[in-house]
Amino acid sequence: MCLRLRPVGTEFSCRFFLYLLFFGQLNNCTFERMKAILENISKHVTLTPEEQELFLSKTETQQYKAKAILLNAGEICRQSYFVNSGVIRSFNINDNIVEHVLSFATSGWWISDMYSLLSQKPGNLFIQVIEDAEVVILSKENQEILYKEIPQLERFFRILTENSLVAHQQRLMDNLSLTAEERFEKFCKKYTNLIYSVPQKQIASYLGVTPEFFSKMKSKMLRK
Repeated sequence: MCLRLRPVGTEFSCRFFLYLLFFGQLNNCTFERMKAILENISKHVTLTPEEQELFLSKTETQQYKAKAILLNAGEICRQSYFVNSGVIRSFNINDNIVEHVLSFATSGWWISDMYSLLSQKPGNLFIQVIEDAEVVILSKENQEILYKEIPQLERFFRILTENSLVAHQQRLMDNLSLTAEERFEKFCKKYTNLIYSVPQKQIASYLGVTPEFFSKMKSKMLRK
């Protein structure tokens, strides 16, 4: 059966996927994966059902166990990852073998090595799964193809890049002007579901303090 769909927003498209689900052309897991990433895109741009179908055809979904490495420092990043479930982090290891956590990504977040992905030069970040994860992968090659086929997606990823740059600058300013306690309070608001699921030493690394200092600070704040 061939359906001709009028170009409307994600709400109608989800009804279309429910139609396919009912007739057995999609399973529940596939539908939820499609729904999550399309809803993420719809926050910034509107795609027609045909464009959504093309976009999804250029992605792949993978399951990863905790501790899996998606990218090593020194490699060229050729993919972006959208997190359906689980937790992923990006981090760097300095010359003294000390880890510095740059970011965390949970359900509904994108993660990549932005410098390496855009420049196509070797990066200095590791990307690692912390908690068993399901991710939707979009290659740099397919992303460029989609820019030509669906101009709205270029705007979408530009917005993501701009938001990432703003967040990075804000974090730098926070490190310069806020106390460790104030930075932890902001972390709790931003990553509410990570406070007890991520190793404390990784949160300490993200905040720029030692695990020992973080443990004492956290205990003191909980007593208030």
